[in-house]
Amino acid sequence: MNNFFVIHGSYGSPYKNWIPWLKKELSKRRFNCIVPSFSTPYKQDFESWSKILKAYLEIGYITEDTTFITHSLGGIFIIKFLIENKIKVKKIITVAGFNNLKFNDDFNLYKSFYIEDSGLEEIKNYCSNIICLYSDDDSYVPYEDGKMFADSIADVQLMIPNGGHFNSKAGYTEFKELIKFIENKSI
Repeated sequence: MNNFFVIHGSYGSPYKNWIPWLKKELSKRRFNCIVPSFSTPYKQDFESWSKILKAYLEIGYITEDTTFITHSLGGIFIIKFLIENKIKVKKIITVAGFNNLKFNDDFNLYKSFYIEDSGLEEIKNYCSNIICLYSDDDSYVPYEDGKMFADSIADVQLMIPNGGHFNSKAGYTEFKELIKFIENKSI
């Protein structure tokens, strides 16, 4: 079964930014698209998010044919989840991904998701098709951190000028570049 999971980030939801648009586009193409809702910011931690995703794993929705498309914190969450559970998947696409950043709000919201930077490369044992998209003007993830994250894991990376954090505030209620990567069309 060729499933697509779209994973939101901190303060996100299945109903924000480009996620509803992407779900609609994938559905139009007759792909099975699952967009779990994770608690944020209250009770946001790796363990609570993992419990939700493990339910999909147990019923067979996460397989070697699964593609994960992630936003922000969702990127490192999926990487840690796959490594810890030794799960192989078809493709990972991270948007505005990062690891080990300290934000101005409560650092406890993020630290349980992080892994040692030296351990990021282990994801290559579970996925050989990783695409990272990041921006040069992200107000949350500095360019250098987005680039370093992509350099650590990506087979393909794309820096999108003036993309901000790829959220609705930056004008991203649609995200056509993602469809090109899903359909394996060149950018």
